[in-house]
Amino acid sequence: MVLSANLGFPRIGAKRELKKATESYWAGDIDQAELIRVGAELRALHWQQQKAAGIDHIPSNDFTFYDQVLATSVLVGAVPARYGWNGQGDVPLDTFFAMARGNKTTGAMEMTKWFDTNYHYIVPEFSADQTFKLAGDKPFAYFEEAKKLGIVTRPVLLGPVSFLLLGKMKDGGDALTLLDRLLPVYEHILKKLNEQGAQWVQLDEPCFALDQKPAARTAFQMAYQRLTAAASELKMLLAT
Repeated sequence: MVLSANLGFPRIGAKRELKKATESYWAGDIDQAELIRVGAELRALHWQQQKAAGIDHIPSNDFTFYDQVLATSVLVGAVPARYGWNGQGDVPLDTFFAMARGNKTTGAMEMTKWFDTNYHYIVPEFSADQTFKLAGDKPFAYFEEAKKLGIVTRPVLLGPVSFLLLGKMKDGGDALTLLDRLLPVYEHILKKLNEQGAQWVQLDEPCFALDQKPAARTAFQMAYQRLTAAASELKMLLAT
């Protein structure tokens, strides 16, 4: 059987609705509730468009109000202390935006190009004593949103090895040494998605479109042995 699949859908909107709403929120012209409403409306529209086009595997969690790497930093609780998050509960949306743009008390995190494109992402920032924890419900909430529309999506996550490789250790060292601390968060996410009824999950490992050193290849093998064991009922699509 031949199935059609989409690795991700442009979130900005056909008329750049997301960009306009986000900039209006930053300017104080709309409140957060309105921004969240626009995001939900776009997600529903895009899922329905893909279903109407006959796509079999429709992604979810490919939506964010900024970039996918920053969204992953927030999801796994990798929020630098200077942004004032106390480590409890979800990371607030305004903290998310402060990490991207700065605020009245601190500047933005480092931004760099996404590989050799003109797109950019916010560079994850790690320390030797870095801890990780699930700090949001975005993958689960979006999966449920789509289910209410009668669409069982394939949730998308930035893979753990590329997430670390895309980041920087602020005090030197190798970010891959943090993999053992990060993987339990991913294992928990996969298990919960499985419990919600997800049949597939997509893990993006873009760094493996490039040659990698032996340490990264070893980390990759170890990570996916653990992740496939953690949610053995889930089918996993690995994308570079």
